Amino acid sequence: MRQTAKLMYGLTLFLGVLAAVYFYATSQLNDGSNLQGAEWAGGTGLVLASLLTLFLGVYFHLSNAKSDIEPKDWEEAEIEDGAGVLGFFSASSGWPFLMAVSIVLMGYGIAFWLLWLIVMGVVMLIWSTVMLNLQYGLPPEKE
Repeated sequence: MRQTAKLMYGLTLFLGVLAAVYFYATSQLNDGSNLQGAEWAGGTGLVLASLLTLFLGVYFHLSNAKSDIEPKDWEEAEIEDGAGVLGFFSASSGWPFLMAVSIVLMGYGIAFWLLWLIVMGVVMLIWSTVMLNLQYGLPPEKE
């Protein structure tokens, strides 16, 4: 997380400088289409964005001090060192496609305000989600 903290500190510095330049540039702008003075909406957004990246940088810095060294911090780390368990995925399952179709139907129903299409999409989504979860069946009960 050391690299992440450094990245957030760099973003904080960049956004802070950008906010200062933004406040200065908008206060000096005099083209007749704006009120005289700094433009506060964009400047406030830049200041808040820099504070957010500062908070994240401090969090990553402090959590790095408390945690063990990670594989991405090793000099001679391999890709396999940082790989986690991917879990089980059925590549030949058709249920994710049916879930996507039902979400598209719900979207069309919402866009054109067709209640029957929304209901059909919701029912199809619930049914396909249940069938995806129960695709390989429940384990047999032990007696």
